[in-house]
Amino acid sequence: MLQAAAAQGPELRDIHLPPPPSWWPPAPGWWLLAALSLAFSLFLFLYLYKKWRIRSRRRALLAEFERTVAAARGDGPALAAALSSFLRRLAMRASPTASTLSGEAWLGHLDARLGGEEFCRGVGRALVEAPYRAQAEFDAPALIALARRAVHKLADEALSPNGFFVGGEGFEEARDV
Repeated sequence: MLQAAAAQGPELRDIHLPPPPSWWPPAPGWWLLAALSLAFSLFLFLYLYKKWRIRSRRRALLAEFERTVAAARGDGPALAAALSSFLRRLAMRASPTASTLSGEAWLGHLDARLGGEEFCRGVGRALVEAPYRAQAEFDAPALIALARRAVHKLADEALSPNGFFVGGEGFEEARDV
């Protein structure tokens, strides 16, 4: 019997397969992918958060404009004074030198920002003339529409990512400046 076993050769065991690869620790490529995914997610979150803050501040700014218009809607001189004050506060956020301007220089500054001459030669003159008259005659809806366009334009400048408004306090706190 020993001779029969020797004739067949030694008794060998089957090949042992290695254990399946473990899921931990991952290969270096997976670490790199995870780091890139995390960095992209963080960048996306910060970008969307910044956009959300800008949109929410813009909504607050436009709501304040509407409240300002509604508060002085019936009184022409009060409406012109309120719109001028609101535009001045907003313009100071984009260019602090706007606080020193008055009269024609103020209207010229608004025209330069808006890109026309509607303040110096149009209905926008009421911002300078109407607050000092007992009965002011001007087209209030046209002045409100012009001021609304100016608010949108100035808000774009004041709320821009490079602007002062984004990193600092909100418009409501800036009113006291």
